[in-house]
Amino acid sequence: MDADVVVAGAGPTGLMLACELRLAGVDVVVAEQLAERTGESRAGGMHSRTLEVLDQRGVLDRFLAVGEPQPVGHFSGLYLDFDESESRHPYPLMILQSAIERLLEEWATELGVRVRRSSEVSGVRQDEAGVTVELGGTARTAPATLRARYLVGCDGGRSTVRKLAGIDFPGTPATMTAMIGDVELPDLPEDYVWVRRSAGGDFSAIAFEPGWYRVITSEYDRVADRDEPPTFEQLRESLVRLAGTDYGMRGPRWVSRFGDAARQADRYREGRVLLAGDAAHIHFPAGGQGLNMGVQDAVNLGWKLASVVRGRAPESLLDSYHAERHPVAERVLHNTRAQAALARPGAQTDALRDVFGSLIVFDDVNRYLRGMLTGLDIRYPVEGRHPLAGRRVPDADLKTPDGATRVHELLHAARPVLLDLRGSAEVAAAAGDWADRVDLVEARSEDDHWSVPAVGEIPAPAALLVRPDGHVAWVAAGAAPDTTALRAALATWFGPAPRG
Repeated sequence: MDADVVVAGAGPTGLMLACELRLAGVDVVVAEQLAERTGESRAGGMHSRTLEVLDQRGVLDRFLAVGEPQPVGHFSGLYLDFDESESRHPYPLMILQSAIERLLEEWATELGVRVRRSSEVSGVRQDEAGVTVELGGTARTAPATLRARYLVGCDGGRSTVRKLAGIDFPGTPATMTAMIGDVELPDLPEDYVWVRRSAGGDFSAIAFEPGWYRVITSEYDRVADRDEPPTFEQLRESLVRLAGTDYGMRGPRWVSRFGDAARQADRYREGRVLLAGDAAHIHFPAGGQGLNMGVQDAVNLGWKLASVVRGRAPESLLDSYHAERHPVAERVLHNTRAQAALARPGAQTDALRDVFGSLIVFDDVNRYLRGMLTGLDIRYPVEGRHPLAGRRVPDADLKTPDGATRVHELLHAARPVLLDLRGSAEVAAAAGDWADRVDLVEARSEDDHWSVPAVGEIPAPAALLVRPDGHVAWVAAGAAPDTTALRAALATWFGPAPRG
């Protein structure tokens, strides 16, 4: 084998997955078709749950040093309020995708990930022992073949891996065209509001650095040819149609185009081939959810794939990846379709936006939309009826024999953690057979109650089993923990007990 896993694509999803696999001791190669990073800005931020994931791995400070927290978010341009009790990182972080990719690749290099550039996947053959990945040659590289146990396609919305694996990509076609560009706008008024609606659609300008802006124009019932390269002149013409002026637009750094097509792979796994990120789902980029969902796909899949590769869990564990992440993307496609509909021009939509905007001021509505956009309210289908079961674990302050810490700091090694907050001998004994796979931590919660998005305040649990992705697999609420259920959860997620 040339590697345990080949990851196709060195975007945020592929790099995050590669890092997760390396943390678990898996040999991974990332095959990227581009010769070097383009430097194109692309996506512009990360939500709370993604920031928490990076915090769980101990690398968040690198991203906070580059990005800028924003005090507001939005649903189709309608502002949302954030609640600082729900997360240590309640606000979106404005940070360009180009910076995210640079930081993730630096981390991947530190972990020993091998990145092969100028290496586009051109063929895939599976058998019982592994997968053969053919890489097409370029002017710089000769054709090559890699042999691995698994291949994960993180190669974007037009994924070659998805097509070669024969995975269908059903959904709805585009009904509009949006242009996006990073440009200078010397004539933009000082009192400009970041988004404005017009008779043909809407346009926005967001300042990223002094002197240049991200301009986005959205025109409805105009569908461009996907294969036609976007140009700066097209962006200018679109802005003039919508705003009546180009605000002196000049100095383009990058121009692109997108639409509101929404598609999702009908399955995330075909034998030894899996999909993550845009290769598994595309949608209108309303609310900035795409990059975040891809990174969280990677964190959900990484520890599971590593457990299977290392022989610690049965291959059936990989089926839980589709079972958990497919509904998440399905919901994102649903809410982005709704946001696209709310953005359409016209008197009827204007009235709908007024009504919808008046509803957002209610706490329950704001909380629901906030949890959906940030990913903080995701709950996976695990056994147990406790409010924490299946949800991401709150980053509670803890006191251990070694000093103060936080729950998320316990996950830096990307290993599962059995957190015992009452010093229960029964919990420790029940988990003894998994001591080589699960870290047992005895601690005390500094707070009597924990805040859980979409739930509210709940009493601090007595013990809980936290998966490497930060989601809770088992909870004990009282003094008499159900150790039978604990052993069942350990076996389900981390393989059968080694000693019987």
